[in-house]
Amino acid sequence: MRFIVMHKVDAKMEAGAPPDQTIVQGMGKLVQESLKSGVFTNGAGLHRSAQRARVSFRGGKRTSVRGPYAGQNELVASVFMIRAASLDGAVAQADRLAGVLGDGEIEIGPVVEPWDIGVMPKPADPPPPRFLLLRKGDARTEAGDVSPEQRAALAKLEKEMTDEGVLLAAEKLAPSSRGARLAAGAKGKRTSSWVDGPVAESKELIAGFSILSLPDKQAALAWADRYAAILADNEVDVRELE
Repeated sequence: MRFIVMHKVDAKMEAGAPPDQTIVQGMGKLVQESLKSGVFTNGAGLHRSAQRARVSFRGGKRTSVRGPYAGQNELVASVFMIRAASLDGAVAQADRLAGVLGDGEIEIGPVVEPWDIGVMPKPADPPPPRFLLLRKGDARTEAGDVSPEQRAALAKLEKEMTDEGVLLAAEKLAPSSRGARLAAGAKGKRTSSWVDGPVAESKELIAGFSILSLPDKQAALAWADRYAAILADNEVDVRELE
């Protein structure tokens, strides 16, 4: 089975402070270990909301808001990682996806690259930036209400974007009723345990994700316990992937 583990933004991140090096090192150790075991297959962090955009589509009309902003409906239904020359270029790719996905909201944020956090020097000729497109969930996606025609149209568009070198990865999340959440801690201490979904009420912005290949949900929660312990204070979600 495949799962996505997502952690949420905290006040320090939103203020623009660099990540604590103990977190960078701890997460790096966990990811490297999980890569070797075949558990970790993909993942990325996002820059703070001041560098993001939120785009809503209703009745063929688009409205766009640039960050910083507070969380609203932060339930995620699908994730697309793309390359684009700029945030405006990434928004244009979101337009293409919305043409197939229909009404809804897509949040667009630049991915944190290794050189952004001092893990490696920035290349002299870096590739175009990566962006994460987070399609937000609603009653329709939570019910799994997707027609065969829409699935076919999305698959066709994803192939086109992949062939163009734009789309790097795409993941569809199962309904949140099959997931779980660990609430944020305070001062590095957790006072809660995992709560099974549905988890639609969160208003905490997504800060990053990891894609895992594990035998079952309990194994995913065990891995996410280690992930959450490194972060200490952030809310964490575990969702099954379709």
